[in-house]
Amino acid sequence: MNWKSEYKALLWMVGLFVFAFFLPMGNAQFRQSVFDALALTKWYAQEHVLLCLVPAFFIAGTIAVFISQASVIKYFGAGAKKWISYAVASVSGSILAVCSCTVLPLFSGIHKRGAGLGPAIAFLYSGPAINILAIILTARVLGMRLGIARVIGAVVFAVAIGLLMHYFYRKEEQEKAAAQLAMP
Repeated sequence: MNWKSEYKALLWMVGLFVFAFFLPMGNAQFRQSVFDALALTKWYAQEHVLLCLVPAFFIAGTIAVFISQASVIKYFGAGAKKWISYAVASVSGSILAVCSCTVLPLFSGIHKRGAGLGPAIAFLYSGPAINILAIILTARVLGMRLGIARVIGAVVFAVAIGLLMHYFYRKEEQEKAAAQLAMP
C-alpha cells in the first residue's frame, strides 16, 4: 500500500466522520435549518424546475426545429455585420420572460445553430435583464428613470461583454467562421 496516494482518501473519511460525529442534532435551531433547507430544495424542484426550466427547454427545442440554421447564421454568424448581430442579440431578450438560468438552454440553442460566441453571449447577458416583466417591475418599483437606465445599461453591457468574449475566443471563432463559409 502506498500511503502517499491513500492519505487524501483517509483524511476525507476522517473529516466526514468528525463532521457527522459533532453534528448538533439536539439543537432545535439546527434541526429547523435542516428542515428549511430541504423544504427550499423541494420548492425549487417543484416550482422553478417545472415552471421555468422545462418550458425553456421546449423553447430551445422550438428554436432548433423551426428557426433555420441559415437564418441564425445570417443574423448572428461570422458573415453577419457586427452592429446588426450585436444589436439584435442584445435586444431580442425583451420578448422573452426568462430568468438567468432559463436563458441558458436558449443560449445553447442559438450557439449550436451557428451563432457566434459574441452575439450569443450578448443574448445570454441581456435576456434576463431586459425582459418586459423585469423592465416594468423596475420602472414601477424604482421609478421610470431607473427602468430606462436598466434597459440602456443592459444593452450596453451585453454588447461590451459579447465583444470581449469574441475577442478572447477569436481563434475558435475564426475556425467556426471558416467552417460556416464552407457550408452550402
